[in-house]
Amino acid sequence: MTAIVDAAGVTKSFGKVQALAGLDLRIESGQVVALLGPNGAGKTTFVRTLATLIRPDTGTVRVAGHDVVSQASKVRAAIGLAGQHAAVEEAMTGRENLEMVARLYGFGTRQARVRANEVVEELSLDEVAGRRVRTYSGGQRRRLDLGASLVGSPRLLLLDEPTTGLDPRSRIELWDAIRALASDGTDVLLTTQYLDEADQLAARIVIIDQGRVIADGTPSALKAQAGGDVIEIHTRDSSDLAAAARSLNRVAPEAPVVDPATRRVSLPVDAGIERLTSAARALDDAGIAVEDISLRRPTLDEVFLGLTGERIDLPERKSA
Repeated sequence: MTAIVDAAGVTKSFGKVQALAGLDLRIESGQVVALLGPNGAGKTTFVRTLATLIRPDTGTVRVAGHDVVSQASKVRAAIGLAGQHAAVEEAMTGRENLEMVARLYGFGTRQARVRANEVVEELSLDEVAGRRVRTYSGGQRRRLDLGASLVGSPRLLLLDEPTTGLDPRSRIELWDAIRALASDGTDVLLTTQYLDEADQLAARIVIIDQGRVIADGTPSALKAQAGGDVIEIHTRDSSDLAAAARSLNRVAPEAPVVDPATRRVSLPVDAGIERLTSAARALDDAGIAVEDISLRRPTLDEVFLGLTGERIDLPERKSA
């Protein structure tokens, strides 16, 4: 089977900054793939390379079997791209935006109208399609931008941080739209700063750091790499955090992770149930009041921290 994305030995530098440093990645068709990494890891550079917006310095990149340098026009015909900011014309209605994009793809007037209506229905934009975009909410703009990237019926949809800045309800609506597209056969490659988003949407997660792939697998497989279980407690009083960490440090050799903002202490352990009992006893002996104590599997955030040595920097989310 021809890979939808096939990249080998890809490098790209901007002056003295090396964004991609020999990146290798092959993606088979039929799945949603999430690309994660710290800020500056090379995620957006790689997406822009796939979209033919920049050329690699060395290496080869193929999309749907076409080389991004020598066959750029064929690559563009095979992809849809939604960047970090909605690229829509505010003075036009949603439907007019979609018809304009269809005309740019070479559709005739009637065909453009038909295709725009199909996308409106596909993304449930019926109620707002006749309104000028300047009246849209942030979530509606993002869905319209997603719709514009679908007008040409792409084989591969590239989404660069598609839900940044959206409120929780708009994020969930966009997630549903992406799932529907994937179930209908559209391949999706997305970058995201939200690890829960990758966990929700992606069948495969690729983590890159310093321009190279450092981990690749299903969410479950990556979590398994982080080790066994995690004991997590929330103290009643923030002044007890240091003492709680010392108590847990006697339970397992790993150093506990303390999060003062949430009054949380977490500790990776093996033999989870046994260690949980020991942890509860140690906290009780130290007279530390806790609001709750639990045993859980590692999160993607902990996987990310273990692989890259830093937590992912989250953009600010809007409240509902």
